[in-house]
Amino acid sequence: MHKILVTGGTGFIGSHTVVELLNAGYDVDIIDNLCNSKAAVIDQIEKITSKKPTLYKLDLLEREKLNEIFENNQYDTVLHFAGLKAVAESVENPLLYYHANLGTTINLVESMLAHNVNKIIFSSSATVYGEQDSPECFENMQTGSGITNPYGRTKYMIEEILKDVCIAHPDFSVTLLRYFNPIGNHPSGLIGEDPNGIPNNIMPVITRVATGKLSELQIFGNDYDTPDGTCQRDFIHVEDLARGHTCAINHIHPGIQIYNLGTGRPNSVLELVNAFGKISGHEIPYTITNRRPGDLAAVWANPSRANTELGWKAKLTIEDAIRDTLKFLNLRK
Repeated sequence: MHKILVTGGTGFIGSHTVVELLNAGYDVDIIDNLCNSKAAVIDQIEKITSKKPTLYKLDLLEREKLNEIFENNQYDTVLHFAGLKAVAESVENPLLYYHANLGTTINLVESMLAHNVNKIIFSSSATVYGEQDSPECFENMQTGSGITNPYGRTKYMIEEILKDVCIAHPDFSVTLLRYFNPIGNHPSGLIGEDPNGIPNNIMPVITRVATGKLSELQIFGNDYDTPDGTCQRDFIHVEDLARGHTCAINHIHPGIQIYNLGTGRPNSVLELVNAFGKISGHEIPYTITNRRPGDLAAVWANPSRANTELGWKAKLTIEDAIRDTLKFLNLRK
């Protein structure tokens, strides 16, 4: 079975994908600098799968150490999750994001080319679509226009870099997986979304309110042109998202492949909050504040290409994601 290198493999999405890969029989190595994750995740992965991936604690900007890892291993495919991802932080410190996200990717691809590793699956984002006339996103839409923050622009720029590498190296294979809004945790309760510092995604903010670590949730605007006035997003269970990567590995071929990974079913922020309160028994106090700059009223995936070409489809609901989150946090009453 092929050996896979996963960058950012102890993070939220990376760790769930590593579990999927190990359960599918792949041999997995992880590179992670642990800036937004914990090494203890490796032990939890082993409890779930009875297999322990190798962790290299390393920043991808450390070029010599990165090359040593490639020299000592023969990888078939690289899954690239590593990167900074806080939208607000990227606005405050754009150079940090351009240096980290672009620099690490360039180093990684250079090491891959130098060691004849020519398959990469990149953890991209729906942010590359920017502002569109339609809230439903298709892979053939123009990207790059109307992106409202440096984080999103780094995702777009990395996509363009990888496309150019494919032109220069015809045997190079790139799969771009554009995520929408991952939520949930592994059903075992052993791994989940547990960011260091201030969380950026909505679910860990909700759970910190539920556990009393935060007093209330801020909902940014309730005057959007949506059924309840709050933003609509395509919330996808992280288990479905992780499974999409194993499907993508089976369909890699030279050139560029692009897939949306989403449910195609939008839910509003308020729907998610109310569902969490109902299922958990923990009422989530919230206040409505001003709209956040750059937030779009509604965005969701058209996942039909992934459904058809990868044989992948999101199966789980936001209610499933909430139940698995509660299991991870031991919160359910």
